[in-house]
Amino acid sequence: MKVLDRIREHAAERPDQPALIIGGDPDRSLSYAALVERMDGGAAELREAGLRAGDRCGLRAEQGAPFVLNALAILEAGACLVPIPDDTSGAALADAVRECGLQHLLDALPERAFQSLDAALPGPDDLAFRALEPSYMRFTSGTTDRRKGVIVGAEAVAARLENANQILGIDPQDRILWLLPMAHHFLVSILLYLRFGASIVLPRSSLAKEVLALAVRTKATVFYASPYHYGLLAKDRSETQLPDVRLAVSTADGLRQEVAERFRARFGFSLVQALGIIEVGLPVMNRVSADTKPTALGRVTPGYDVWLRREDGSVLESSSEDETGEICIRGAGLFDAYLRPFVLAKDLLDQGSFRTGDQGYFDAEGDLHLAGRRSNRINMAGMKFFCEEVEAALDAHAAVKASRVFAKQHPHLGEIPVAEIVLVDPEREPTRKEWLEHLRERLARYKIPREFTVVGDLEMTATGKVKRWDTSPGGEG
Repeated sequence: MKVLDRIREHAAERPDQPALIIGGDPDRSLSYAALVERMDGGAAELREAGLRAGDRCGLRAEQGAPFVLNALAILEAGACLVPIPDDTSGAALADAVRECGLQHLLDALPERAFQSLDAALPGPDDLAFRALEPSYMRFTSGTTDRRKGVIVGAEAVAARLENANQILGIDPQDRILWLLPMAHHFLVSILLYLRFGASIVLPRSSLAKEVLALAVRTKATVFYASPYHYGLLAKDRSETQLPDVRLAVSTADGLRQEVAERFRARFGFSLVQALGIIEVGLPVMNRVSADTKPTALGRVTPGYDVWLRREDGSVLESSSEDETGEICIRGAGLFDAYLRPFVLAKDLLDQGSFRTGDQGYFDAEGDLHLAGRRSNRINMAGMKFFCEEVEAALDAHAAVKASRVFAKQHPHLGEIPVAEIVLVDPEREPTRKEWLEHLRERLARYKIPREFTVVGDLEMTATGKVKRWDTSPGGEG
């Protein structure tokens, strides 16, 4: 794998540079020379145990160095890495093994154990799978398509990293403070940082006090986290600043205006939203307009072309907040196939593009904005709008911890919006009048939910997003 060759070159050029910095008291580090030695040793053990090039090998490992080292060993052995979240166990783990068609499982919890399995694809599909030179497979939740198991070959991995780093600019001087789950975020992040010779800083927890102290000690230059993590940091009341940070990337979920504003007020620089898609890579990033339009997805990154699709399949040439189209993406680094059912990407792409299922629009400056998922669109008497817009308005209320808006069938209007709300304080529920007064300042009247239901909690997806009651084809839930 060419990406691993580049990591090996960094180890030869800067053997003592930290590849991983593990937060603690005192902090520990693993050099690039030691990283490559552990990678090669782990790969040799796996080959001896029966792992072959092109085999699908699941990995369940502790977040941090154990995950990185085992993942690199699987890749160095020439196998296809299939990450499994570390909280997957029992029947759920058995289901993951079966659904992913794993031929091997490297389970490092609680102790490192390698197991060969009987799972396999039908003969022709297995041959086609191996022909892709598969390096990585993520078993998706099915939010964008009924098909599951996104397969990315070695060439696509390399292209993604090259594309992304033209806008990220990661180099050996960078120290990236990492806060996301590695089983869901690995390619255009962990692997990219190592590919370009940076040091990855791994906190023991996501508590603001510890994260900020570690960032200062290690002189972190880049943050990579979700809006949730940035919200926690923005609430910190200490005087700790981040003078060495040149870039704070917000991904995994939509960046809300209030989080962006609180973070900028607290630390003096803006969060940069990035759109990461497992089938595509990192096609859009908000480096240009982060200060003035923090919730925008931003400009198209090098190596990609983004266009908007009308419902009839034609190109939407002129878009706006009121005239959106489905976001479609083409370029180097797109995925190679889906596992179940096994189908090549080239047989699915529309005009060579991946259809995301998201609706969006470009503003006058060329920044892409996300309106919502097509499956989250509510059509009330011919007036169409998105659940996400209503949720953002609800979440701006001081009493709201989280919300979910969805469509309910209506005999005369077609669909009406209804809301489920988790309160910050369950003992202090706003009245219906208070809900309406709050929302009328932020939304057109037809977008205001007709029903408000307070719930104790909302079910979340594995990546920390609110799980949808989505009945559309390929939808989640």
